[in-house]
Parts: sequence; C-alpha cells; structure tokens
Amino acid sequence: MKIALIGYGKMGKEIERIARSRGHEIVSIIDLDNQQDFASEAFRSADVAIEFTNPQAAYGNYLRAFEAGVKVVSGSTGWLKDHGDEVRRLCTEGGKTLFWSSNFSLGVAIFSAVNKYLARIMNQFPEYDVTMEETHHIHKLDAPSGTAITLAEGIVENLDRKTHWVKGTFQAPDGTVSGTAQCAPEELPIHCIRRGEVPGIHSIRYDSAADSITITHDAKNRGGFALGAVLAAEYTAQHTGLLTMEDLFPFLKA
Repeated sequence: MKIALIGYGKMGKEIERIARSRGHEIVSIIDLDNQQDFASEAFRSADVAIEFTNPQAAYGNYLRAFEAGVKVVSGSTGWLKDHGDEVRRLCTEGGKTLFWSSNFSLGVAIFSAVNKYLARIMNQFPEYDVTMEETHHIHKLDAPSGTAITLAEGIVENLDRKTHWVKGTFQAPDGTVSGTAQCAPEELPIHCIRRGEVPGIHSIRYDSAADSITITHDAKNRGGFALGAVLAAEYTAQHTGLLTMEDLFPFLKA
C-alpha cells in the first residue's frame, strides 16, 4: 500500500516506522515547510494519507487531500465543533473518505468497550457518582482530550443519570489549577492535567460512600497509537465514506 504522511512530528515518524515494517511504501511526507506537495504526483499516488497535525490545520488538510483524490486517516482532534457537519456531508454525500478517531490505540479501543459496558452496569446503582481525569504532555493543545470526550460520550449514552459532560479542573504545566470540581448531578466532569511528556492517561472513577471503582488506560509510548493508525489505513484502502474505530473493531458497537 502507498501511504502519504501529513504531519511529521513524533507521531508521524512512529507511523512511518511501523508502516514500513508492515511492508508499506511511504510515497509523500508533508509538513509545514512543503505544503505545495499536496499538488504533487507523489501525493496523488497515495492509497491513503495518514494525518496527525493540530486542530487548526486538520480541516484544511482534509480538503487538500480530498481535492487530490486521496483517502484520509486522521487522529487530529479539536476540529469537529467548527467543521464536523461539513466533513460528514463530504463523506456521506460527496464521495470522500475519512477514517477519524480521537484515539487509534488498540488498548483504548478495548478500554472504550469496557467503559461502555461498565456504564451499563452502573446504571443500576445510582449511589455511585462518576468522574473522569485525563493527563497528557504539555504540548497538547486541546482540553479535554478527544479521547476523554469520546469516553464521556460513551458513559452518557449508557448512564441515564448523566446528560452531558463538562470541563472540570485544568492543571497547567506550571501546576496552577483553574476551573472547578463542582458540577450539577446530571453533569459528568472531565478533569485535565498537562505535565511532562505523558503520552496519555485516562481514568474513570465511580465513587460511593462505601467504595470506589476505577478503570484506567495508561499509554506507555506512541507505538500503540501508530499501529492502530496503520491498521486503520489498511482498512480504509478497501472502504469508503466516513469510517470510525467501530468499523475496524465491531466489538465497539456492542
């Protein structure tokens, strides 16, 4: 398979390593200094482009790739609020293909399924309240993380006493804390921490007067995310439309 990379930071380099180890060819690498290569024959020859950039660049990158006739796999977050409807329309009505996930980690996919299952169980036990905490490296621009939002939506869908998530406290890299831990009973707070070079930790805690139940996913490095992105690219090369991890891993639909 021919793969183009959009974004060549730490994640892009790890994706390149894993893609090559699986026998794929990297035909184009686009970063900040060579945006003109979206129009190149090398980029147009790609079966799939894998995009990991930032909330400000992602939507424009999708449009340039679509214009070149290239399918996209993307893990960029923070763009859905402003451009989600248009991207959905392009994929459902305009014949374009985007595989998007807030997190491509295989472990997070399993964790997400466990999260939904646990929420369905806890729906029977109103004495437990639920909160979430996510920790990421200091370079991450969005808070809460896209993964935290996806996990929170999985809880809200399965826990009747929670109607929506809210941003709770935010601990900045310098240790200062803003926001509040207080919220209404129907709200699910997501508390955010930014420190060091943490790849990503997500913890969901159910707390009662008697005890607590906590599930946690702790990423050790970027390898799991990169492998998932390459697996998604392999899937996307054979499929069209708006694709998600539920398409790649049907157990997430359970």
